[in-house]
Amino acid sequence: MIMNDVQIVELFCKDVSFGHSNGWIQNLDDFKKDFSSKKVSYKEITQLEISELKKFKNAVSIRRTIKVAGLYKNQNFEMKLALLEIWTKKKSTWKLWSRQSVEIKP
Repeated sequence: MIMNDVQIVELFCKDVSFGHSNGWIQNLDDFKKDFSSKKVSYKEITQLEISELKKFKNAVSIRRTIKVAGLYKNQNFEMKLALLEIWTKKKSTWKLWSRQSVEIKP
């Protein structure tokens, strides 16, 4: 993802939903468009902590904290985010179904 590799899309369910810390809600088509246009470009994504991991049948929910840095419309940004992700197992592969992030202010 750091290199904005298009293979990242293979990790997502077709009906994935992204809730961003700035209020954006994106579906897969929205994500692909922004990703390929490099509207947002990530330089660094560092996982700081996993605070919760729950599994039920073919689903897993993960609460974790990450630090991200990159460019948004050619402006540098850096922030710490709390994420809730829900992954589902399709055949033998885990796919991201839903993701919500909230900025953690210092």
